[in-house]
Amino acid sequence: MEAGIIPRQLMAMTSEETRTALTHFYDAFARRDGPAMAAMYSGDATFEDPVFRLKGEEIGKMWTGLVGRARDFSVAYTIAQAASGRGTVEWTARHLFGGRHPVVNVIVSEIEFDGEKIVRQVDRFDFPRWAAQALGLPGRLFGSFGWFQRAVSRKAARGLGVPPRA
Repeated sequence: MEAGIIPRQLMAMTSEETRTALTHFYDAFARRDGPAMAAMYSGDATFEDPVFRLKGEEIGKMWTGLVGRARDFSVAYTIAQAASGRGTVEWTARHLFGGRHPVVNVIVSEIEFDGEKIVRQVDRFDFPRWAAQALGLPGRLFGSFGWFQRAVSRKAARGLGVPPRA
C-alpha cells in the first residue's frame, strides 16, 4: 500500500457521525446555503434523481442554483436511518415553481459517505406528481411520459449549467 493512502474501511463513520453529517447537510439546505451543501460532496461524488444524474462539482452547482432561485422555499426533514457511513432522509420541499406554482415535493434520499464527504446520493420522488404541481396542465397531462421527463431535465440542466440526465 502507498504511503498516505488510507484503506476505505478506516474512513467509515459511526452512526452518530453519519447523523451529524446528515443534519449538517439538511440544515444547510434549510438555510439555502448551496456552498455549504456543495462542500460536503467528494470530488468524485454521484447524484441521481428523476431530473438529474450528476458527478463531482456539477452536484454543488445544481444545489447552489436551485436554492438560489427558489421562491417561498422551505424544507423539513427527518433522518429515517443513520448507519455507519450511510443514511436515509425523508424530506419535504415547499416552494413556488416559476414564482407562481406552489409545489410540495416529498423526497427520500439515500446518502453514502466516505469519511465525512458524500460519495453517493440517490433521491426518489414522484415525478408526475411534481410535474402536475410545478408545470400545471402540461405536467398533469404528460408528467408520466419519459419524453416529457427528459425534456424537463434538459431545460432544468440548461438553466443551471449542468449536463442533462442521460
